[in-house]
Amino acid sequence: MKSKSLLLLILSVFFFTLKISAQGNGKIIGKIIDQKTSETLIGATVGIDGTTKGAAANVDGRYVLTDVKPGKYTLVIKYIGYQTKSISDVEVKAGQVTTLDIAMASGATTALKEVVVKSTYRQASVASLYATQKNSASISDGISSELIRRAPDRNTSDVLKRVSGTTIQDNKFVIVRGLSDRYNSASLDGAPLPSTEPNRKAFSFDIVPSNLVENIVISKTATPDLQGDFAGGSVQIQTKDIPDQNFVSLNVGVGYNSQSTFKDFQNGYRNASDYFGFDNGTRKLVSNFPTTNQIVNRQLSQTQTIQSINSLNNDFSIYRSNALPTQNYQLTVGNVQEIGANKNRFGTTVSLTYRNSQTTVPDLIQQFDNYDYHSAQYKFSTNIGALANFAYSFGKNKITFKNLYNRTFDDQFTYRTGSNTSDGSYDSRFYANDLLEKSLLKSTLEGEHGLGAKNSKIKWNLGFSNIINDQPDQRKTNYRQGAAGEPFYAQVTGLAKQNARVFSHLNENIYSGKVDYSVPVDLFKQSTLKLGVYSQYRKRDFNARFLGLVINTSNTQYDINTILQRPIQTIFGPNLINNGLYSLDEISNPTDRYDANSWTNAGYAMLDSKFSEKIRVVYGLRVEKFDLKLHTEETDMQQPRAQLNNTDFLPSINFTYALTQRANFRASYYRTLARPEFRELAPFAFYDYELLATLQGEPNLKRTLIDNADLRYEFYPAAGQIFSISAFYKKFQNAIEPKIEDSNSSTTISYFNSKSAYVYGFELEARKTLDFINGGNFFKNTTAYANFSLNRSKVTNPNDGIVRLEKSRPLVGQSPYVINAGLQHNELDNKLSINVLYNRLGKRIFYAGGERFSSVYEQPRNVLDFQIGYKVLKSKGEIKFSASDVLNQKYNFIYELDGKPYIPSGTGYTFKSYLPGANYALSFNYTF
Repeated sequence: MKSKSLLLLILSVFFFTLKISAQGNGKIIGKIIDQKTSETLIGATVGIDGTTKGAAANVDGRYVLTDVKPGKYTLVIKYIGYQTKSISDVEVKAGQVTTLDIAMASGATTALKEVVVKSTYRQASVASLYATQKNSASISDGISSELIRRAPDRNTSDVLKRVSGTTIQDNKFVIVRGLSDRYNSASLDGAPLPSTEPNRKAFSFDIVPSNLVENIVISKTATPDLQGDFAGGSVQIQTKDIPDQNFVSLNVGVGYNSQSTFKDFQNGYRNASDYFGFDNGTRKLVSNFPTTNQIVNRQLSQTQTIQSINSLNNDFSIYRSNALPTQNYQLTVGNVQEIGANKNRFGTTVSLTYRNSQTTVPDLIQQFDNYDYHSAQYKFSTNIGALANFAYSFGKNKITFKNLYNRTFDDQFTYRTGSNTSDGSYDSRFYANDLLEKSLLKSTLEGEHGLGAKNSKIKWNLGFSNIINDQPDQRKTNYRQGAAGEPFYAQVTGLAKQNARVFSHLNENIYSGKVDYSVPVDLFKQSTLKLGVYSQYRKRDFNARFLGLVINTSNTQYDINTILQRPIQTIFGPNLINNGLYSLDEISNPTDRYDANSWTNAGYAMLDSKFSEKIRVVYGLRVEKFDLKLHTEETDMQQPRAQLNNTDFLPSINFTYALTQRANFRASYYRTLARPEFRELAPFAFYDYELLATLQGEPNLKRTLIDNADLRYEFYPAAGQIFSISAFYKKFQNAIEPKIEDSNSSTTISYFNSKSAYVYGFELEARKTLDFINGGNFFKNTTAYANFSLNRSKVTNPNDGIVRLEKSRPLVGQSPYVINAGLQHNELDNKLSINVLYNRLGKRIFYAGGERFSSVYEQPRNVLDFQIGYKVLKSKGEIKFSASDVLNQKYNFIYELDGKPYIPSGTGYTFKSYLPGANYALSFNYTF
């Protein structure tokens, strides 16, 4: 109901904002900031010289001059305590927006004579960009909406690949400085993003469309106003709210995968609603389905058993077709209105997105231990999303209400053949239908208010998130051959991990709120005091049921051996069910259901002080109180199965020394932490047929404390260009890592707190136009960029009596090096844009080793992407051709020990290996 209400709201706003007002005049829009600190200057005035037209900067520092006739103008900017600025050659074109951000210098004298600093439009734009780049309080990297627009990136996860020191795992999870997703945090529009995954701490960044992102900043060092639960980076995403002008934008795209599109595609049960991201309910358990107790204790009559089995979706047919091209559609509407004599602004940005893809992995190879498997995987994916942002700016105040809804429908069919010799030599035919429905609803209400005449500001935020992860009917069926030449028999004589149907449901609600207050204080040359409080409450409910049909071998009406040889399409035929050949069974464990909640309460105080024109220090303390309780049915529900109660003091200091007007030296120390996720604590055990292992939580995990130190030199040779080199070191106390138990034939993955762990590394980033080669327009319009990181880490495995192959190893997910590089070129007065991008990761641990097996390493692969865009129809339309992963190199995960492939026994050392296929896309965007 929540999602339907949001969609109705979005549609209402869409029809309200569809009316676009055509204007012959133009606008001048921008942001006014302090040249030394990049703090917004609330109330600064902007006027057009020689006219009475003017505007004041709002709480964001943004100003708007509307209804400006085409021509060139001089702007005059004033603010108490700052030098007046005069900017000439500001050109306004009919029906267009001229963007001009302005950096103001504080007054150098107390004399009564006014100081006027003169500048041109280009000089002012360059100066403001310099100020924004140089003046961040912490060591950070980021990417703007303009760079996002020029890259072949559909979503935020693709964008993050371009940020220095950042990589993406599984095409959606962020890894910063070689640290896995569990050591990174994320926020959207100022409110924390929840984990979208049921079995890990990770946010799936592929759900946020890239063209709705205003900017992305990754803070790699901490300040007290940031949440303390990260070590690699804090990813902060801001979506667009008040547009510069009214618009309607329509994007249509199609995609081609080299090994999937128009080729054979197989799937299980399908209905029309799957194309819209919703199961129609036929896969889920009916509301009156028998309870676990009724099934386990055999309390059902035969009639009730047959009725219950028939209420399940027993269509096991395999449907064949040709995979359709990927489809992408997006409609975005922006509307801005000026209200009243004070020209208060109300803005709306609404977007609807749809994506459907059908992809194939024709041969996924798993050759290790006793396994020699070849699998064909077919994934049908639908993604629908909606964004509805509203903002009202009045005087020194701004209120925003931002909403994001995303739903992902991933239905995967797997057909596996091969042998498993752990239980006698045999070949198998394994079928798995695996549907996962995920949804995220996130709403944020935020206010910013300028107070008094000293640029004081109060900012508050209220957030709500709802996460749903449903597995309505994961069904697995295995056929086994006893010996060569013998028939294959369905393994339905008992309920086991390869013959079970999983019905699971996860629902989590998150409520958060925070208040920040900042005020200039008379301390040193210039200081700002910032105080804040924050609170978050999380509540999760999870349950899973493991059901299955078991054949009655004592039934004399049928030849059981003949029935067991039936194909998957008829093995559970209605005639067999209705004649009582199958009974209903359930594997029950009291850990299959858990509920959990946590409270995080925090307060902080920080000072941002300029000791001189060159020295700036941001320092302070954050205190976080964390309480967590997790209950399962294996204990008295009044007594938590897992519990955490910690109060942590997190100091930080960030030092910046301005070596020159274009260069900074930075140093920082800060303490952060990492807390166990609910799933890592829950003792719930789940067999992952793709990993061929059981995942299980550890209730006794502790939180991790991390001490961090960073150094960085950064140089800005020109606006929008950078050269930087960084070094960092992190020491972990009680680092949370996977624990592998593989002494038996069945592997279990759990978690432990390592005795010690550390990581250190270096980062190098450069972005430069090529005009130093030649002064011609071609090189002026070409920008090269590259970032390179070198990382090292070490984890000491637990001393728990188990003799592991590796006493120490790198952190899971940590790449020893990361390379990103690219070329961007614009031509024909920016109508033609070309972008070529390259990425390579050093081999990293995907799956940590245990007693019998060494760690699994994901091997390096070269990734090449490019995009060509051309603007048409008076630049209102744009055609883009994009290609990603054009080299189509194989994903290869192998067991390694001491840098060499490791074969403990059995068939080989390949954990898994497959080709993803190259992707090509053609899209057209038109803005009305």
